[in-house]
Order: sequence, then C-alpha cells, then structure tokens
Amino acid sequence: MSTSISHAWDVTTQEAREIQTHLRDQVVARDQFGTIRSVAGIDVGFHDHGKLAKAAVAVLRFPGLQHLESSVAQSEVRFPYVPGLLSFREAPIALAAMRRLKQLPDLMLCDGQGLAHPRRFGLACHLGVLLDRPSIGVAKTRLIGDYREPANAKGAWTPLEHQGEVIGAAVRTRTNTNPVYVSVGHRIGLETAIDFVLRCTPRFRLPETTRAAHKLASG
Repeated sequence: MSTSISHAWDVTTQEAREIQTHLRDQVVARDQFGTIRSVAGIDVGFHDHGKLAKAAVAVLRFPGLQHLESSVAQSEVRFPYVPGLLSFREAPIALAAMRRLKQLPDLMLCDGQGLAHPRRFGLACHLGVLLDRPSIGVAKTRLIGDYREPANAKGAWTPLEHQGEVIGAAVRTRTNTNPVYVSVGHRIGLETAIDFVLRCTPRFRLPETTRAAHKLASG
C-alpha cells in the first residue's frame, strides 16, 4: 500500500500545523466514490502511560457488516499530546495497520474528527487525503462547534457549526442516548456520511466498525 500524498512525521508542532493548513485544501467534501462493499473502523489506543500506541483496523462487509479482515500495529509514540494535532500521534501507526490489510476498504470510519477540527483537518481528513480514500470522522465527544440537541429518535441530527460554517452534525444513533459527532473526512458529503454512519450502527451508540476496532486496539 502506498499513500497518495506523503509528508514528514518527525516535525515540530508548528510544522505540524503548517502541514494541516497545507493539506486541508486537498479535502474533497462531496461524494466522490464508487460502490461501497467494505467499511473499516480505525481506532488507536495508548498503553504504558501513553508511551505506546496500538492501532487497529477492522474491515466489515457492507451492508451486512460481517467481519472480513482486521490488522493491528503498535509503535512507540513519537509526537507529544497537543490538542488539535492528535493525528500526528495516531496517523503513522494507523497507516502501519492499514498496510497489513490484504485489500484497502472502500470507506473508512475513523474514531475521531474530520472537518470538525480547528484547522478543518482532523484524523479522518488526514488519513483520507493520504490514502485518497473516502473517510468519515465519528467522534464520541465534540471538539469544537455548537449545535442544538437533536430529537431523541434514532436518525435525528442537527448541524454542528463553528464560526458560521457547518463542520459536521450531532447524530442520534440510538434512541435516548448521547449523540455522536459526524464530520466529513474526504471524498464524501455530510449527509451521505450521516447515512453511512447510521447504516453501520444497527444496535448500539457507536458503529460496528468502531466497536470492532476498539476491541482490538484496547486489548
């Protein structure tokens, strides 16, 4: 597996911000994909007091959500914890796990932000642009932005806005549970991203892709 675009990872925090600012112009925030037959969850867990990162990718058949394959990679963490720059801690090991797959998935659901990020370039954008694959950010917590609480029914959602711009959505994936925060990663529009997230979330609050990857990354 080769990345569509590459850059250095051994960088300062200022250089990391400049990379984000440069690459965010590569994000395609509209539907630009073919038939989706496989979806992947990507999760990164940290161990040994944050010194070791473990990334997991779980690939499921779509729309049936049966397991197809999975991979795990781990590495020493080389970038400090800086809010807004978490992809520089997580993306290198996530890419290593992706390289171990027999075939890249048609769509990636990342446990993190996409455009719902101060520089509009969260983990889902970062991986999507580097791999040139459709990607979605599905975060458990809000990083930035404001929204009205969506209705309690599954499927209800409201826009997540920041500085007058819609950057994502608060989506109710299960009745009477807290919403998740969905945002565009790359090569997909927001409403399409919401639809895929809901179709990947038949029973619980989090998509089956995320749940499967999290079990691998936290084990």
